[in-house]
Amino acid sequence: MRARLPPSAASPPQPWGPWLYYQHVPEGKEYPVLSRRLRSCGGLARAALDLISGLKKEQVLLDWNEIAEKYGYVHIGSCRMSPDHKYLAYTFDTSGDEFFSLEVNDIQSTNTIFSSPHKGIVSLAWSCNSDNLFYTVCDETLRPNQVFCKNVQSEEAGFLVFMEKDINCCVDITSTKDFKYVTVNSNTRTSSEVYVMESGYARGGLWPVQKRADKVQYFLEHHNGFFYILTNAPLEGAEAAAGGYYLARCRAERSMMDKWQVFALPGSDYAFQDMDIFHEHLVLFLRKKGLPLFCSINMPTDVDFLERKELDDLDPWFFPVPSDLCSIVPGPNNDFMSSTYRLVVSSPVLPDLTVDYNMGMKAFAILHQEEVTDLTSNQCTVGLESNITGIQQSLQLIEDSQSWSDLSKLFSCERIHVLSHDGVSVPLVILYSREAHRHGESPGILYGYGAYGEDLDKSWCSDRLSLLARGWVIAFADVRGGGDSSWHLAGTKANKMNSIKDFAACGMHLIKEGFVHKNRLCAVGCSAGGLLVGAAINMLPDLFSAAVLKVPFLDICNTMMDSTLPLTVLDYEEFGDPNISAEFDAIRSYSPYDNLTPGLCYPPVLVTASFNDTRVGVWEAAKWVSKVRDITCQSCSWSIILKTNMQSGHFGEGGRFMHCDETAFEYAFLMKALGLDGNDTAAK
Repeated sequence: MRARLPPSAASPPQPWGPWLYYQHVPEGKEYPVLSRRLRSCGGLARAALDLISGLKKEQVLLDWNEIAEKYGYVHIGSCRMSPDHKYLAYTFDTSGDEFFSLEVNDIQSTNTIFSSPHKGIVSLAWSCNSDNLFYTVCDETLRPNQVFCKNVQSEEAGFLVFMEKDINCCVDITSTKDFKYVTVNSNTRTSSEVYVMESGYARGGLWPVQKRADKVQYFLEHHNGFFYILTNAPLEGAEAAAGGYYLARCRAERSMMDKWQVFALPGSDYAFQDMDIFHEHLVLFLRKKGLPLFCSINMPTDVDFLERKELDDLDPWFFPVPSDLCSIVPGPNNDFMSSTYRLVVSSPVLPDLTVDYNMGMKAFAILHQEEVTDLTSNQCTVGLESNITGIQQSLQLIEDSQSWSDLSKLFSCERIHVLSHDGVSVPLVILYSREAHRHGESPGILYGYGAYGEDLDKSWCSDRLSLLARGWVIAFADVRGGGDSSWHLAGTKANKMNSIKDFAACGMHLIKEGFVHKNRLCAVGCSAGGLLVGAAINMLPDLFSAAVLKVPFLDICNTMMDSTLPLTVLDYEEFGDPNISAEFDAIRSYSPYDNLTPGLCYPPVLVTASFNDTRVGVWEAAKWVSKVRDITCQSCSWSIILKTNMQSGHFGEGGRFMHCDETAFEYAFLMKALGLDGNDTAAK
C-alpha cells in the first residue's frame, strides 16, 4: 500500500484574489502543508515559470506536521482565510475528543494574534472587512450552541452574538460567498431556523428569516441584493419538488424576509442537494436516479414569477463527468469573482481527477490525476502516469488531451439494483479484478453505512488493489438511511429495519449470483455502519464469514437512554426517542448488543475502538465484545478481537501512511479469518 503512494503529493493551486493557494504533503511526511504564492500577471504559463525560477516566494500558512510532532496527534477542523488575505483562522484537536481549539495567525508576522479561551470551537466566519471573526462554541455534549464575535485587532474579549437554548438544535455560522452577510443557522436533523446580519456591523443585530417549522429545512446565499434559498418548505398547490428541495429567493431586506418566491423547481428528473454562488454563476448540486451531478446557471437572471420555472428552463450547463459511478467532491472554490468551478472526480476505477469547469465558456480542463506508482494485477504491472505531478506542473493546463483515463480494462465496476424484502430496489456497486476474480469462488467484502442521509464513500482508494489483485470482490450497498431525503427517511426511526434487511439482501445477492463464495463473504461497517453490520449478523449469523466493526455504534439502547452523552438528543430524530415506548421498542428490536443469541456461533469479528472517542463511547465496543465472548458459542468466541487505540478519537489516525497501517491490519484479519494466505485468489 505504501509503495503505491508517491513520496509526496500536491493539489493544484487554486486562484483566490491575488494569490494561488495549495496543499502539499512533503516527502516522508504524514500530513499536508497549506501554502500560497502570489499570482502572476501572465497567466498559468507565466506562473509556472515564476515557480521554477523562484520569483514568487512560497508562504507556508499552516503545517499540520508541526502540530502533530508537538502533541503526538492532530485533527484540523475548520480553516478560514480572511477576505483581505491577512489572517488565517483554524481549529485543531490534539487528543481526538473533538473539543477543538481556535487560533488566528497574522500571516505577515507569523504570530498568533488570538487564541480562544473556549474549547469546542466548530465553525468560523469572517466579516467583510476582516476585522471580526465569528465562531461557534459547543456545550459539554458537543452541541454547538453559542456564537461569539472577536475583533482580531483588539485586545477586548469576544462578545456573545447568539445562544440557542433548545437542546435539540445545533448552531452553525457561515459567511455568504460575497462576505456581505453572516448567517446563523440553528438546525435540528430535520428543521432549520436562520438569522442574518450585515457582515460589517457585528453589533447591528440579527434578522430572523423564517421561524422554524417541523421537517422544513432551508439554507441561504446572497447575490446582487437577493437571498437565494434552498428549501423543502411546502409549496402551494399540488406541485412538489423531486427529492423535496427547490430554489426560492427574496430581497435581502428585513421587511422582505418572509416573502419567498419560487425561483426554480428541479423537475421530475432531478433532486436538488446543495448550491454555491458566484458573481456570474449559480452552481447546483443535483441527483439524478441517485447519482451525483453538478450544473451552473448564468447570473444574474430574471425569472418570470408569474409562472414557476423548472431547472431546464434556466438553460443549465451540466458539468461533464467521466462515468455514472463517480464520487464528485467540490474543491475550495473560495473566490466569489471566479468563473471557474473546481471538482475532484473519482470512482472505484478512476484515480482522483482534479477538474476545472469554466462556467462562462462551458469548457473543462483536467489539472491533475492522482498518481499510483506501483499498480499490479497479479504478475502484470501496469503503469498509470498521473496527468500532472508536482506543484510546478500543476500550474499548467492539459491543452492537447482532455480525455478521462481509468482502470476499467483491469477492473470491472458495475452498479446494479437488488430487490430487498419489500420489493424496493437497493443500489449495489460491485468491484473486482477481471483477471483475478473467480466466479463462485472469490472472497469478498460488503460495505454499508445507511444513516444521516450520508452517501457511502465510493471514491478511488489505492489500498483496495491489495485485495483486488488477490481475487477479492469489493461491494458497496447503498441501503436506506443514506442518500437523498426520501431514501434517508425510509431508513430512520421505525424504518431502521429496512437498512438492515437491505444490507442482508445485497449480501445474499453477491453469493447467489456467484460474485462471492458462500463461505467467503465479509462485512465492514464504521460508526453507524457498525450498528448496521452488527444487527445484520444477529439476524443472519451464517451470512457473513467475518466482519470488521470500526468504532461501532453497538449499544444503542443504553446510549440513547443517557441524554447527557454527546450527540444523543440530536440522534432522536435519526433513531428515535427511547423515552417514547413505541420508539424504544423499535430501537430494542435491532440493537446489536441487546439481540445477541446465547450459544449461537458468531463469525470472527475485529472490533476497533478509540479511547478518546466522544461520538461512540469506547465502552460500546468493549461491552459488545465481552458479551459475545460470554454468551455465544465458546469455540467461536476466541475469534472476536478488540483493538483499542488509546490516543485517538472517532476518526482514528489521520496521517497519510498511518491509514495504510490501519487498513492493512483489517485486511490481514479478514484473510486470516477466512483461512486465506496472502497469495490465495479463491476460496478453498
